[in-house]
Formats: sequence, C-alpha cells, structure tokens
Amino acid sequence: MNVKDQDKMSSIKRQNLIMNMLKETESPITGSEFANKTNVSRQVIVQDVSILKAKNEPIIATSQGYMLINQQQNEDLQKLVVVCNHTPEQTQEELYCLVDHGVLVRDVIVEHAVYGDLTASVMVSNRAEVDQFVKRIKETNATYLSTLTEGIHLHTLEADTMNKINAACNDLKKAGILVQ
Repeated sequence: MNVKDQDKMSSIKRQNLIMNMLKETESPITGSEFANKTNVSRQVIVQDVSILKAKNEPIIATSQGYMLINQQQNEDLQKLVVVCNHTPEQTQEELYCLVDHGVLVRDVIVEHAVYGDLTASVMVSNRAEVDQFVKRIKETNATYLSTLTEGIHLHTLEADTMNKINAACNDLKKAGILVQ
C-alpha cells in the first residue's frame, strides 16, 4: 500500500513517538513496528533512532529491536566480562549455558586489528531470545563477530547475583568455551 506524503509523520513527531513507546515498555520494539505505526520506511526509523542516540537518548539496538537502557535497574545488577572461544556452530550452546542460569548476555566484544574493540549488542536472557538471535543470523546470512578473531570474543554478563554468573561460567568451562 502506498502512503501519501501528507500521511507521513514529521521527524520530530516520529522521534517523540519512538521515545514514548520505548519508555512505556521493557520489551524491544522493532524498526518495522515503528515504521508501520508512523507510515514511513524502516530505514527512516533507523535514521530517527540515530538522531535520538546523537542527542544522548539511552537507546540500544538489539537483535529483537530497540530498547531503552534503564540506568537505575542496571546499577543493582552484578556484572562480569568473560573471554570465550568457540566455533560459530557452538554459539547457541554458549548462549544457552549463560541464559539457563538467569544471566543476561549484554554484548559481544572483539578486538579488530584496525578498529580496536568492536562491541555489538546481544541482549539475550532466555532460550527463546537465543533462538531468535541465532535464527536472525542465519536468515540474514550475517556472520558472528567472533569469526573476525578466530572464535575469541568477550561477553558482558549481568545477573541479580554473582552466584548465577559463576554457575554459568562453570558450565562454559565444562563445555570448553570459557578462556581462563
């Protein structure tokens, strides 16, 4: 369906709508959902989000959609950065080891020879989100960042207790994924 230009929302109204919708939910919202709501393309939404980020709005893009970073909630969480090494085929196993213990996998970090540290949001905390993440990688023919470093990468882990993170790390150790 073609939408007339006058039916499209202005950039300021779109950006306000994006922020309001993100503030009202803790679940990620896809660019396509915003695009449908505002009668613009997903690429226009990507641009709007970039402008909002440049204005220091705490938006992150995850494999499930856009979210606001809740600074207060994050202060209460235990955090640990771990080093892992595995093949792309072991990604799902690695993530399951972590989320099965109630751990949020916030990001993946690799060290690039030219660009330095490259960090990408992962934001998975349960098996359904892991499955969606892995499925999206396959559907888009994307490659895991860890392929740039022959499998070596870091993850920032978060949980409400350090015991959960330690238990997850023990499972990674048993699987031969955790680098010590």
